[in-house]
Amino acid sequence: MAAEEKKGRRTRLDDIAARCGVSISTVSRALAGEKGVRPEIRKLVLETASAVSYALPASVAGKKVMLVASGAAMIDYVRNQFTLYVLEGLNARAAALGIELAMRPIADKGDEARVVAEMRDDPSFGGMLILTVDEEEMLAAAADLGKPVVLVNSDDPYMRLSSVTPCNRSAAFIAAERLIKLGHQRILFMLRPGRRTIERRLEGWRDALQHHGLTADADLVLEVDDWLPELGAEAVTRLIREKGLTFTAILTAGDSLANGAVRGLQAMGYAVPQDISVMGIDDLPQSAFLNPPLSTVHIPMRELGATALDLLRDMMLGLAAPRRRVELACHLVERGSVAAVRHMSAVTEGR
Repeated sequence: MAAEEKKGRRTRLDDIAARCGVSISTVSRALAGEKGVRPEIRKLVLETASAVSYALPASVAGKKVMLVASGAAMIDYVRNQFTLYVLEGLNARAAALGIELAMRPIADKGDEARVVAEMRDDPSFGGMLILTVDEEEMLAAAADLGKPVVLVNSDDPYMRLSSVTPCNRSAAFIAAERLIKLGHQRILFMLRPGRRTIERRLEGWRDALQHHGLTADADLVLEVDDWLPELGAEAVTRLIREKGLTFTAILTAGDSLANGAVRGLQAMGYAVPQDISVMGIDDLPQSAFLNPPLSTVHIPMRELGATALDLLRDMMLGLAAPRRRVELACHLVERGSVAAVRHMSAVTEGR
């Protein structure tokens, strides 16, 4: 077994050396942090090793990374599993890179100071990941930490901290544009406000409408108090009862609200997508099993976690300056909840 493992390691060194155009001994010295390797060569070797999931150099392998998760992230973990898949990506990448993740929740006001103090005082922690946190108190404290920090599924408006997010704005743009190309001009956007990532999705919806010469009317934005499907259903049915059917499609800022929108429409006697089209954003696995299966935009949740840890690792090695905001591309997943628009009067009368 030991011989096979050694052979496997050499094969990976051969691969890295071939990709970088250097000798195996240069790769070995660069990975070990030894002197005598030019900085640009060391950087190339480390980036290539990352691409092939080669073990970290000894200077970083074995270091602990603190993962700070907000109450919102933990609630989502239980309800919709977005956080679950981000954590899966993080854990898989940590295992490949030899990094230990230590979870620290932020549940109450003042927890920010506690976790930052622990991080600062414990030399075994080489860096911090902060998952789904927008609060200025935490961002400001982390910016003064003196150790590498990466925000996951959030961003710092002042760019004091590096971050990794989905490209939320283009995700919503892609979804809205698909509906527009199917003839929909009155597209309701449903969201739970409060997070910058969701605000980016609202901006993407507006971008698409304006790009096609349509008006993003205020009455086409429907806010709900939580991401629960039942609240989405209640909001849609209440809106239609109070104002009538003034839209031909619904785009939601998350799949759970799209699920609720479908339920609410069907309870009122509307057919999806024959009467009203519904599109989500996230592509949670359960969305494929709704009735009808939900058309949505795929958010690379696992890749989000893995990329954040890669960025933090590079920062720990001194390879990722200046601070940066990394956004991952998203793509459309078409299923059965979207169709070409019907004439508005036909929709109103087709209950």
